[in-house]
Amino acid sequence: MSHQQGHPKGLYLLFATEMAERFSYYGMRALFTLYMVAALFSTTDAFQIYLLYTGLVYLTPLIGGYIADRYWGNNKSIITGGIIMAIGQFLLFASACFVKQSITIAPELGGTIDPNVDNFMAKMLMFAGLAALIFGNGFFKPNISTMVGDLYEPTDHRKDAAFTIFYMGINVGAFIAPFICGGVGTGSWEDPSNFKWAFFTAGCAMVLSIVIFASLKNKYLRTPEGVLIGNKPKSQLVKEEALSRGEEIKEDETPKVKNSIWRPILSLALAIVCYIAFGGLNAGNFNDIISAAVFAIAIAMPVFIITDKSLTKEEMSRIGVIYIIAIFVIFFWSAFEQAGASLTYFAEHNVDRNLFGIDFKTAWFQSVNPICVVCFAPLFAILWEKLGKIGKEPASPMKQALGLMLLAIGYAIIAFGTAGVTGNSKVSMFWLIAMYAIHTCGELSLSPIGLSMVNKLSPARLASLLMGVWFMSNAASNILAGKFSTLFPEPGKPAQSILGWEVATLTDFFLIFVVMAGVASVVLICLCPLLKKMMKGIE
Repeated sequence: MSHQQGHPKGLYLLFATEMAERFSYYGMRALFTLYMVAALFSTTDAFQIYLLYTGLVYLTPLIGGYIADRYWGNNKSIITGGIIMAIGQFLLFASACFVKQSITIAPELGGTIDPNVDNFMAKMLMFAGLAALIFGNGFFKPNISTMVGDLYEPTDHRKDAAFTIFYMGINVGAFIAPFICGGVGTGSWEDPSNFKWAFFTAGCAMVLSIVIFASLKNKYLRTPEGVLIGNKPKSQLVKEEALSRGEEIKEDETPKVKNSIWRPILSLALAIVCYIAFGGLNAGNFNDIISAAVFAIAIAMPVFIITDKSLTKEEMSRIGVIYIIAIFVIFFWSAFEQAGASLTYFAEHNVDRNLFGIDFKTAWFQSVNPICVVCFAPLFAILWEKLGKIGKEPASPMKQALGLMLLAIGYAIIAFGTAGVTGNSKVSMFWLIAMYAIHTCGELSLSPIGLSMVNKLSPARLASLLMGVWFMSNAASNILAGKFSTLFPEPGKPAQSILGWEVATLTDFFLIFVVMAGVASVVLICLCPLLKKMMKGIE
């Protein structure tokens, strides 16, 4: 099968399913912080809630991946997760139905929330909706990504290209969503309830995603040999892997390796120690408690997996590569995810959004990245396939180092463009668009390649769980992004500092990410020879 041209039809089913689900996610994301700031929370609190939400969204795939591998299989997990996420979007719709105007002056002019306005019900429904989105995504996200790789033979060199095509589906939905949701549901501090139609539209897209998947999965989601995938848990593949290694096992039992009873106990103890080290016991608010927990789990869970005695030395080495790359991915996404927080606020208040008499809505800037992905992804897919055919394709770690460097270059451009900008003065929208375009190239060098790498390096019985570990790095990234976003300079806000670097201007803020991503890229390049060796022949 690996020599055949084109890709299996199942890839395009997963493409369409993920496209509709991403429409739901990005439709909500484009306006969620604006909704919160319009009536419910201060700017700083809204940023923290948003980035805690996006952090937890990428933490729950650990649970969904584990359940899929052990009990449910991919298909049931995806359908369950999709239904829960649809409920979450409709709860946000209900929240906006109950919300009341609580600000009497525009937020950018110093408006404060009137304590006499009761928005308790709107807040509770909002948090309930976020909880449903978080848990639903945990079942949906790791399993649909895993199934892309299952459509191909283990050694098929088309996988990087396939994940790039799949990634384009993600961004078709992300491109369309801000225009449609922003068009039907653009509220304001004067009429915050009008945001409800954006959330309602996002919920309908989630329902469509599940209908598409459930109706066509049995027809198109099959291996190259025609075997249906996703209906059985990956743990059932343990027997097949053991047989391939020449082990003798009885027909009615799977090979078992006894792990020490101390393994989960020591992993839990490590999590508790890390939680304390990250300030969980001294946390002054809910945000800090969740942040400490996420970072603790991000350290303890990989240790728990890698100490599994059923893993061979080769499997442990390959899993080690996933862990090391995941650390560098944290630096990428903590900078990239400013798009939904500080960069949204920047676009609202510091960007001249008028072009030829057309007033561009802030939400529309969320479409710049996905439209660039749709345009550039086919070119990257062709590039990787062409280089692979002539034996010149870079290894996955080198592609991801390139992604980090492009991220740093993008922030260098916006830092230059905002030099001298103070208060509510504005810059041309083309500085922001140029940054997003370059970030897109970095994203295409890192994110779909990372999904493909995890699929190729993971043992089949742990495929969805390790995909969850990979997304866990996104969880830590978004928590860290929330910390960075609090440094964003606003009129009247005292200058803050990070590691001795004073952040008093927009340029100071953007330079944080230039340095962070640039240094991470150089270090990863230096580690590439070691990582390639640890991959044991997998590129």
